[in-house]
Amino acid sequence: MNHGMRKTHKLFKVLMVLVIAGVLGAVVMALWNWILPGLYFGISSIDYWHALGLLVLSRILFGGFRGHGGWHERHGWNRWQRWQAMTPQEREQFCQNRADMFRHKEG
Repeated sequence: MNHGMRKTHKLFKVLMVLVIAGVLGAVVMALWNWILPGLYFGISSIDYWHALGLLVLSRILFGGFRGHGGWHERHGWNRWQRWQAMTPQEREQFCQNRADMFRHKEG
């Protein structure tokens, strides 16, 4: 890939991120204004910029900006797969080891 194509590809990615963020901001605003004011007394509607700020805040607090592909690619899924691959005896041993580890920390 030559330099010009890489630059165009990078620009396309940046534009797509901006478009997706813009659409998600509109979706957050629409959902907030549709659900929350009728559900809780005292909550008012929000504008687009507040919705976008709420989206960014929720990503910082709950999702981060690391680009993970979801729960399946995170550690929880790997642990679940390892647990499923264990025999009943291995699971019992694992649980026993965990219980012993916590007993030592308490004492």
